[in-house]
Amino acid sequence: MINFLKIFFLMVLGSMLWVTSWASLQCPLWKTPNAVVTHPWFIATLFDTYWGFLTFYCWVFYKETSWVKRLLWLVAILLLGNIAMASYVLNKLFRLPAGAKMEEFLNR
Repeated sequence: MINFLKIFFLMVLGSMLWVTSWASLQCPLWKTPNAVVTHPWFIATLFDTYWGFLTFYCWVFYKETSWVKRLLWLVAILLLGNIAMASYVLNKLFRLPAGAKMEEFLNR
């Protein structure tokens, strides 16, 4: 399961870096049309996304014991979203000893 998670989150990170770079080259974020930004489904999607980020952050808050790390990861997650989240998970996965179980990954 640990190896599957490594592959999965490497795919998440890689695809998010690719699509974010591609979108940035097409149109800067700050030039998103007003009709898009004010659309009810865009707003609903942002709410859903950020509540998902904060839900994931609850686990980060539990895992990290340093208030500085907690704050830095909160800022990173809120600014970079899934790029930061995949980076966090990969950091934790690659620090596990060989043969580690899911409990060691999920718990402190």
